[in-house]
Amino acid sequence: MNIPEQLLAQLNDVKGFNREALIEAHNHPAVTSVRLNPHKHSAAFADNEQVPWCASGRYLPERPVFTLDPLYHAGAYYVQEASSMFLHQVLSSEVLNNRPLRVLDLCAAPGGKSTLIASFLGEDDLLVSNEVIRTRASILEENMTRWGHMNTWVTSNDPKDFGRLTGYFDVIVVDAPCSGSGLFRKDARALDEWSEANVQLCSQRQQRILADVWPALKEGGVLIYATCSYSPQEDEEILDWLSENFEVKGLPVKTQAEWGVVETQSKKGLHGYRFSPDKVKGEGFFIAAVQKKEEADELKPIRYKTLQDKKAQEQTQHLLDTDFVCLQLDKENYVAIHLSHEVDYHILKQFVYLRKTGTQLGTPTPKEWLPAHDVALSIHRSKSIPSIELNKEQALKFLKKEEADIQLNDKGWFLLTYNGLGLGWIKSIGKRYNNYLPKHWRIRMEIPDADWE
Repeated sequence: MNIPEQLLAQLNDVKGFNREALIEAHNHPAVTSVRLNPHKHSAAFADNEQVPWCASGRYLPERPVFTLDPLYHAGAYYVQEASSMFLHQVLSSEVLNNRPLRVLDLCAAPGGKSTLIASFLGEDDLLVSNEVIRTRASILEENMTRWGHMNTWVTSNDPKDFGRLTGYFDVIVVDAPCSGSGLFRKDARALDEWSEANVQLCSQRQQRILADVWPALKEGGVLIYATCSYSPQEDEEILDWLSENFEVKGLPVKTQAEWGVVETQSKKGLHGYRFSPDKVKGEGFFIAAVQKKEEADELKPIRYKTLQDKKAQEQTQHLLDTDFVCLQLDKENYVAIHLSHEVDYHILKQFVYLRKTGTQLGTPTPKEWLPAHDVALSIHRSKSIPSIELNKEQALKFLKKEEADIQLNDKGWFLLTYNGLGLGWIKSIGKRYNNYLPKHWRIRMEIPDADWE
């Protein structure tokens, strides 16, 4: 792999840069890693080597076909690049002391950092995962549904829309669109598209994004900024731009020398953390945290009319093992949210497009309640729901929406599970059943005979 000479020249003054070692590292394949869902325990990769800075991160010796693993579809783990899991270490540091937290993941698709944040938060905390590109927002929504949390909502808005939510968020994570040089080993397109002009263009875009969203961060709140770029123009120089335009304090993050993470400082003295494949078992990455030290206007309290539907609450109480409020968002859209988040719903819907709110519960009919796919994947699903445990062949056939040999003794709704984790719903109507897996969730690839076993 030929790393652009212009990029190497940009890195000459970067702490820890080793030209020959970086070039050599790019002659080796990218590392495969996953992060386990701590709320969906399974045997998946539990004994694999741990990612040093993330307790739930695991390295894999080779990349399997994740599509053919029912545990992937059940949300038992997320396929994530190891370096970016350092966000866990940032969140675990002493910068996040106040609870409950409102967190915004501004550039969230496909969902790696959002699922990591969700695992870190408690029930009273709220995560808003945003993706401005609608097609990518669909992927984000699917991945957040698999992860199974009620307090993770999905929006699809431009950063400037959040700027109107003045002083609302305690933490804002900006994994900014960048020139992608840290992903050369994973994505050949990143190498083909790299140029000095694109670095400059990305730097300007990053500044615009940060300026647009900055008003939404409360005084004392934390901005976590990250890129998958090696270029200082997109990393340390962005930190200096923040320092020049806003009142900020750099926040150090604890590391260990054996990890190979390089702590740098911008010219203004703000801390940054660099990852390079010649030093860590992972790809190129940069991350930093700063605290907002200037006053921020707070949103005025709002009056709202509750959307709680008591009848639907009674009809759906059996689906989840946690206290929740059932909201009727429109004629056929019923969702469950935590008790403390109803006011957040009414605030957020004034300013942003809420693509997904809480856990979808399903739809009432004159005879019964049709449960939503969200419930099957929820970490809060009731243990009293009738369920059928599948083997791998049955699970894959269900996920392909093909006929699986499932023994049914009773009529009604059944949750199908694999290793105890929910996959989706069927409705038994006697000797046969209807598969309620959403069509766009089904496996489309052909499955080799060996993978049925």
